[in-house]
Amino acid sequence: MRDETIAIHGGYTADGTRAVAVPIYQTVAHDFIDAAHAGAVLDLEVPGFHYNRINNPTNDVLEKRIAALEGGTAALVVASGMAAVSYAILTVAAPGSNFVVAPQLYGATFTYFAHVLPSLGIEARFARDDSADSIAALMDDRTCAVFCETIGNPAGNVVDLEAVAAVAHGGGVPLMVDNTVATPLLLKPISHGADVVVHSLTKFVGGHGTTLGGAIVDGGTFPWTDHAERFPGFNLPEPAFHDVVFARDFPERPFTVRARSVQLRNTGATLSPLAAFQLLQGLETLSVRLDRHEANARAVADYLANDPRVEWVSFVGFPDHPSYDLAKRYLAGRVPSIITFGAAGGYDAGLAFFDALQLFKRLLNLGDAKSLAIHPASTTHRQLSDDERSAAGIRPETIRLSIGLEHIDDLIEDLDQALAKATT
Repeated sequence: MRDETIAIHGGYTADGTRAVAVPIYQTVAHDFIDAAHAGAVLDLEVPGFHYNRINNPTNDVLEKRIAALEGGTAALVVASGMAAVSYAILTVAAPGSNFVVAPQLYGATFTYFAHVLPSLGIEARFARDDSADSIAALMDDRTCAVFCETIGNPAGNVVDLEAVAAVAHGGGVPLMVDNTVATPLLLKPISHGADVVVHSLTKFVGGHGTTLGGAIVDGGTFPWTDHAERFPGFNLPEPAFHDVVFARDFPERPFTVRARSVQLRNTGATLSPLAAFQLLQGLETLSVRLDRHEANARAVADYLANDPRVEWVSFVGFPDHPSYDLAKRYLAGRVPSIITFGAAGGYDAGLAFFDALQLFKRLLNLGDAKSLAIHPASTTHRQLSDDERSAAGIRPETIRLSIGLEHIDDLIEDLDQALAKATT
């Protein structure tokens, strides 16, 4: 009989401690030791792998590394960034509740908040801007969270996290942030007051435009037991798990345990182990790639700013950018590789530039090793009204560039020929 003791126990020994190593094998489920072990795992009394929709050893490694990078206590990886956003909100929200949102959002996030969640009885209240005062004005006793992107996509604004966290915590709710654009190497939101961090791992972490994935990181910081009436899901017995109380029984990581047990277990936006493996490969080169991304972005931004065919450039590395001082404070002098700009000629010039690109890929993604471009008004934000696009920082002519790793001379040559075609 082959020796598969570690495998049949799902990577754990009989007493619930982790085994030294887990053999690699293809499976959708993991054997239990006996009936008592099965019951203990399913009731969340001991850790263990049991069904890949819920957890597996490869995803577990990715979760631990993402949590460590963010300075969190635990993480949950899921099938996409939007699944992470959805599960994060649904873990705290209920029909009749609301959450307050800074308006500079990725288009799909905006659509989900504005048009899907209301059908579930959950209201997203969009603040006038990303300031703490604007957010505070919309909070009430039914508010369950404050949500923002640490660096807005594609607006490029940097949120004053400490001020917004103070407002959220003063109102008795957690601060949730999407840290996709910044990555944990440029910004660690938990150290500035965030309680929950979400990521689209598809972007900079994966880094090559090949693999979808998302993550939710638990900061382990929010005092759920101090707000028991507002968050009954964390403080009342959960009947599906023999009356476990998440805040009491998992004090260091109640958010991710509840998100996994209630959201992922029952709705199944699972990240496949193969996708987790591919994302782990990307994660290993993140620090090297970010250096090249940033160097190229600074050079492209300087080129665009000095080209008379360009009406405006928004780049957080420029001193005249509204978030320049916040970027210095929160990003320690680093900048993300996202640039927005407008060619002279408005909407039509934006479309003409977009169509003329040759090296830059016309893709919805960002954070890729390849340089990417998108015209948000006609793509990612096309479902929004003019006022909604304006609040999100999108003008009719806006082009968002995600600067990749190619040689800078090749990037500038492509921008030059596209601008020539767009402005003649």
